[in-house]
Amino acid sequence: MSDFYTGKKVVVTGGAGFIGSHVVEMLVERGAKVTVPLRSGTKTDFIEPIRDRITLVEADLKDRASVDSLMRGQEIVMNLAAAKGGGIANSMQHHGSLFRDNMSPFLQVLDSAREAGVERFLVVSSACVYSKDARQPTPEEDGFVGVPEAANAGYGWSKRMEEYLGQAYAQEFGMKIAIARPYNAYGPRDDFFAEYSHVIPGLIKRIQAGENPLVVWGSGKQTRSFVYATDFARGLLEVCEKYAVADPLNIGSDEEISIGDLASLLIELSGKDIPVVFDTTKPDGPLRRSADTTKAFEKIGFRSEVKLRDGLQKCIEWYRAHL
Repeated sequence: MSDFYTGKKVVVTGGAGFIGSHVVEMLVERGAKVTVPLRSGTKTDFIEPIRDRITLVEADLKDRASVDSLMRGQEIVMNLAAAKGGGIANSMQHHGSLFRDNMSPFLQVLDSAREAGVERFLVVSSACVYSKDARQPTPEEDGFVGVPEAANAGYGWSKRMEEYLGQAYAQEFGMKIAIARPYNAYGPRDDFFAEYSHVIPGLIKRIQAGENPLVVWGSGKQTRSFVYATDFARGLLEVCEKYAVADPLNIGSDEEISIGDLASLLIELSGKDIPVVFDTTKPDGPLRRSADTTKAFEKIGFRSEVKLRDGLQKCIEWYRAHL
């Protein structure tokens, strides 16, 4: 384990959330002095076990004065705060608000970090930047080719703009900017509530609730790469430490699975016997989304460690224990 983060003052926006809480835990393990800004009323369940080892600050990331106060004396900013894109249904209904709610705080946080002289800034992007015609597995150079896939357009465009601004600030102001482009995350602490949930937590919740038959949107033939929460978090730390050159790196897994096979695997791991029905009146989203992880391995030595089957089993066990 590197000692890069030992003693470093690190702000993690979104640090109480699904991936952010894993990032905060890893930073604490590495000896960082972590500050997590919170909106009023934000739940802190995921970081309660380490609450006495971090600093929690109430802050509105859309308010510049609040953000400026947060940035004083900090050395690294890891910007994980993001609007909840969720699954296809939610994303398709909220393109404008998703774009707005990602960009508004991002602009404040990035520019405040610049003025405060923060040494390093992590932009957390998304595979939603890619178009439906991107090559598969998708290399990073396809990130600005075409337009983001229509079902995730608002979220995808906001993440493209975050990457662009990160690169522009690095060029204009000399900031050290790292850009991570993660694929679909899953694992403990995910959002299992239907309005915002992605495909894995959504299916787990419905299987555990006894839905019979299990109805899956689309043809089931669309494929995805999924990355386990702790691999995702570790990837963010490593990109920030080792590759702050304003050049995006995919953070994902080499495994790829169809949504139909994913549903069947989750049923098997849950110990259920449920038929699957595909609702082809609903959209598939991109027919294939697969991570090319070559560059991340070449530049920072990153590879995912948790196999999909093992990660899904852990996810099911966490859901049963907590929800």
